Amino acid sequence: MTDSATPQDGAPTTLSWFCHPATLIALVLLPVNDHVLKAAFPGLVTGKLSDVAGLVLAPPLVAVLLTLLVPRLPARSAALAGLVAVGAGFAVVKSSGYAAELASSAWTVLAGPSLVRADWTDLLTLPALGLAWWSWTRARRRPVRQRIARLVRLLVVLPPAVLAVTATSAVHYPYALGATLFDGRPAISVGSGTDITAWPASARDGRWSIRDGATTWRRASLDEERLLSSQDLDQRRACVPTEPQRCYRTVADHLRVEQSDDAGATWQVAWEVSDARREELARRSANPGDIRRHFASRELLVFPALGGGHEVLVANGRDGFLHRQPDGEWQREGFLGAEYLGSTEDPTALEGGGPSQRQLDLLLAVALAFTLGCTVTALAGHLAIRRGDGPRWWGLAGGASMLSAGIVLAAVWERNDDTGTFLALLFVVVPLGVLTATALLVRASYQGALRRWIGWALTGFLLTALLSGVPLTGWLYGTPPQTRFAVALALLGTVPGVLLAIRIAGLVDPARAFERRYPPRPPYQPYPPAAPDPPYPSQLPPR
Repeated sequence: MTDSATPQDGAPTTLSWFCHPATLIALVLLPVNDHVLKAAFPGLVTGKLSDVAGLVLAPPLVAVLLTLLVPRLPARSAALAGLVAVGAGFAVVKSSGYAAELASSAWTVLAGPSLVRADWTDLLTLPALGLAWWSWTRARRRPVRQRIARLVRLLVVLPPAVLAVTATSAVHYPYALGATLFDGRPAISVGSGTDITAWPASARDGRWSIRDGATTWRRASLDEERLLSSQDLDQRRACVPTEPQRCYRTVADHLRVEQSDDAGATWQVAWEVSDARREELARRSANPGDIRRHFASRELLVFPALGGGHEVLVANGRDGFLHRQPDGEWQREGFLGAEYLGSTEDPTALEGGGPSQRQLDLLLAVALAFTLGCTVTALAGHLAIRRGDGPRWWGLAGGASMLSAGIVLAAVWERNDDTGTFLALLFVVVPLGVLTATALLVRASYQGALRRWIGWALTGFLLTALLSGVPLTGWLYGTPPQTRFAVALALLGTVPGVLLAIRIAGLVDPARAFERRYPPRPPYQPYPPAAPDPPYPSQLPPR
């Protein structure tokens, strides 16, 4: 079956370009190179391969989106617009640091934490646009005219293409691993990890920096790296060389350092971030993952200060390094000596902040409140359907759908992959809630639910969403700081909505549902009286 597309409709031709073999190869190559090959074989080839694949894939993607938004746009105009827009945008971003920063911010909003770098050498991949143009000249001869074929291609190819373009390479996050002495000077090890590769496990997995002044650090040479990695590392307890009675130790699975003034007989807390505040601190970071593992004190180093006294350096994983000054003040220093990772910003503040610093947590909170509201609405619909003598399977199907949404929401709440979390909320959790609540509302109205019942059911949705959102809003601002308490209070906020759903079930009229299923027949109408027969000729009067 073909559609009634006019000659000006460019969608059939641009969709053929979008599904050309060259475009499909680029579609597969882009995510594989970004998330597999770059990690396994870092270097110039894999670095440029993503640019080539993106320049081949992006123009037909832009052209298809243009023809879907503007159905009468000619295919040639859409193809030229896609090629020019992609080429010009790529050239500007790769040649301007300011444009690259803007692109990073925009991509972070769309697809989670992303980093776009300005690199003049990437402009050498611009000839890949020629391959995109060649595939266009081949594909425009075979437009996809059948409506079903177009729909199938859009559903199968368009979502992976959008994800491949928006999901950039894995972002590497710095990781404070350890500290030791090298020729009488402190040396620290800083590694990096991603959300799709293994995080570093020990100081040998990082790069070493050596302090060459009071506050400056320099990268260790290859020979120094070799010597540092051969030392006996993983030191979690150490004493002051000039004061053997004064010792320090880290506490596993906590951001905490303890101090002893009697050579380890007794210990008291010297510095810590409580577990509740640590969770709040960690969730301001991208892809926090296992907070007990990544935001925890690891190794420490105690060494004499230049002007007398002693200093302490503690590797705190993704929170950076903790530094005890000679005067006894503890200070979070961030990632010392890790400028090569781009980690020159100050550490995240321990207090303050709000939803603006926890953007993905804000989406999680909204999704949870919305899901709870949809669940209460689905319950109201189920009760109304049962009162109207409707089939039980509607409630079972609605419950299974909302349970699936809840399972997905719980699975992504840990935020091991922020991009996956965002996509799961957008394409799974929210659609399931909307479809389930809408379907049960419509079916309940068919089973005899009055219009007033629908108004009360929507009121229950708003009430549940608002009451559940109150503790989640406080959680975003740090009160309560722990997630499990906020979620428990949000679940408690569904009680009024559930009671309202039970109460309004009485507004369903089963008789009305019966009348809808079996409408009364129209009353019997008697036949009109028959007209008299015409007279026979013999009965006619004489002329």
